[in-house]
Amino acid sequence: MDYRYVGKSGLRVSPICMGTMGFGTWSDKKASFEILGKAYDRGINFYDTAEVYPVPPTAELVGVTEEIFGEWIQTKNRDSLIIATKVAGAASGWFVPPIRQGLTAIDRHHLETAVEGSLRRLRVDYIDLYQVHWPDTVVPIDESMAALDRLVQTGKVRYLGTSNENAYGLTKANTISDYAGLARFQSIQNNFSLINTRFLDELANVCRREQVSLLAYSPIGGGVLSGKYSQDEMPRNCRFGDYYYDDNPRQKAMGKRFVNEKTLAATAKFLEIAKQAEMSPVTLATAWSMNFDFVASTIIGARSADQLDESLAALDITLSDDIMKRCDEVHKQNPYPMG
Repeated sequence: MDYRYVGKSGLRVSPICMGTMGFGTWSDKKASFEILGKAYDRGINFYDTAEVYPVPPTAELVGVTEEIFGEWIQTKNRDSLIIATKVAGAASGWFVPPIRQGLTAIDRHHLETAVEGSLRRLRVDYIDLYQVHWPDTVVPIDESMAALDRLVQTGKVRYLGTSNENAYGLTKANTISDYAGLARFQSIQNNFSLINTRFLDELANVCRREQVSLLAYSPIGGGVLSGKYSQDEMPRNCRFGDYYYDDNPRQKAMGKRFVNEKTLAATAKFLEIAKQAEMSPVTLATAWSMNFDFVASTIIGARSADQLDESLAALDITLSDDIMKRCDEVHKQNPYPMG
């Protein structure tokens, strides 16, 4: 396995990270253990979860994913695992986290409460990478970074990361940390795929210059790049199919962002590229996201162990310059299909 460093940290992770957000909803404990075991046997040492998982997040199920994952961890040597989890950000117009009565914030109180909860559910003494799930735009960033640094100093957390952040937020946070002598963000976990290349605009430059690593999530565009949504009728029993047939307006809006005329048109072209290259479109999409120097690891997901095969196949694939060029041409013809 070609392990990669995360930022300036001592974390060496597999280029594919096993995501867990469906453990407890889309996958029961048995299926979750099978998924984790298959990834581990393939050499995956990096696992990502969050205090608000599983998705869709509900007050009744929040924390269940960490509990399932924590039970599985007990069957493995702790030193063989790089464990990442996330603290919920502040409530916003688009989402109120179903934890701590929805009054979450990235301040000392909520961070200490959240990390203790995750440690208990995961049944571990420390977390390798502790990430802010989404930014808090109210609490001053210097206060947040000082509170996060405290977790590192206590030994409960080894390194810090952020998620769903922009270039300004990442740069300001790490500038404050550098000047104040605080622990900095070593990683940023953002959406990055063949149908969402926004990261290449500014954040890629920040990562290269500041030695921050991207942990790319949703490399197959929530399943869109597999081709399963490229049919006349919205399929059921899949993420955006569930959202499409749900009455929740937020979920419907998210579904339309991923599944729309532009994303499906771009996907059709990527499906053709994959077919001509004699590989699965899932393998193509996963390998593409792993192909950038600022990416430390690409986070994959699955509902069953069988679904892992096409994603894990990307570990053995090196995309040719011609394939990368053809993908770039699709981006030029259909820029920003997710808006």
